[in-house]
Amino acid sequence: MTSTVSASEVLPYGEFLTDEHNAIAEMVRDFATREIAPKAAEVDRNARFPVETFKELGKLDLLGLIVPTEYGGAGSDYRSYAIAVEEIGRACGSTGLSYAAHCSLGTNPIKLFGSEAQKKKYLPKLASGEFIGAWALTEPGTGSDASSQKTTARREGDSWVLNGTKQFITNATHADVNIIMAMTDQSLGRKGISSFIVEKGTPGFYVSKVEKKMGMRGSPTASLTMEDCKIPAENIIGEVGEGYKQALTTLEGGRISIGALALGIAQAAFDAALQYAQQREAFGQPIGKFQLIQGYLADMSTQIQAARLLIYHAAWMKDHGKRVTLEGSQGKLYASEIASRVCNLCVQIHGGYGYIEDFPAERFLRDAKLCEIGEGTSEIQRLLIARQLGL
Repeated sequence: MTSTVSASEVLPYGEFLTDEHNAIAEMVRDFATREIAPKAAEVDRNARFPVETFKELGKLDLLGLIVPTEYGGAGSDYRSYAIAVEEIGRACGSTGLSYAAHCSLGTNPIKLFGSEAQKKKYLPKLASGEFIGAWALTEPGTGSDASSQKTTARREGDSWVLNGTKQFITNATHADVNIIMAMTDQSLGRKGISSFIVEKGTPGFYVSKVEKKMGMRGSPTASLTMEDCKIPAENIIGEVGEGYKQALTTLEGGRISIGALALGIAQAAFDAALQYAQQREAFGQPIGKFQLIQGYLADMSTQIQAARLLIYHAAWMKDHGKRVTLEGSQGKLYASEIASRVCNLCVQIHGGYGYIEDFPAERFLRDAKLCEIGEGTSEIQRLLIARQLGL
């Protein structure tokens, strides 16, 4: 018997979630169980981006979940989106990561900061799955120091010309729409950063390196290079010099989604560990009857529940127009570290079987680690939290 605990079943009903949220959770869980989970091992083993899944996610309005209805989206709130990320991540970490990157990073900045023309041009296609989105901030040698951008953009008449390289960009190999952060005025530091939309196939813009990763292998990560890449002047998002401020807002929401992804992976690991403990026998009884295993499972369940409450509290705050710099960082930090801890215990409970590919435990552990790194490492989250505490 497997656990069926999910976001819709454990949060205080009426406080964080509504009937609509429960309906979305049930719909996403049903789809993820039928269509995503059965392919998860193959997607990971072959490092294959499941394009067909994204097409289906578009048909279900899930790619445009937080896109307004006037631009072809579902017009739902951030709690609905966190639920979707958790349920998809629970079925397949790779698919959950690419889904979160598409929505939080590749789509949301256009919704939040784009011109009306940009919203009409890109959001309907991003919401439907016709376009896949990516967001490019990180560069070689900069890592967590997002203000030290080496990629440049200079104005030439009715165009911007971009030069530089971005690294560790999720969805880069398949993205039709890429949001690129670049320096428009080096002398201004972070206030000289702007953001631009670069479409796939633009001359001088190409994928320069595809990474081979420890986990999340079905979610492509690659470098993007721009060599005298010329784009129309109207492809700047917002005003010149607003890119860094846009990035902070984008990451603030994105951390909730990575926390939800970590939560989904942790829940999958707990489900697998609980089922194994109930079925695997040693010394004449299921190993779940031994107090040490019971203690592991009790801790795992409690930590997942605590992480879930942090994540959905932050999403609730965001839906109510509140800043979530503190709450988003706390949720992301705790959920990602708990995910690694829970997945490690899942392997331990499986024993030797947890170390081989015949069981998903080892994949859960490999996938979970990324959540402690992506969209701000655990160390960066602690610095952000401390800053919010006035330190």
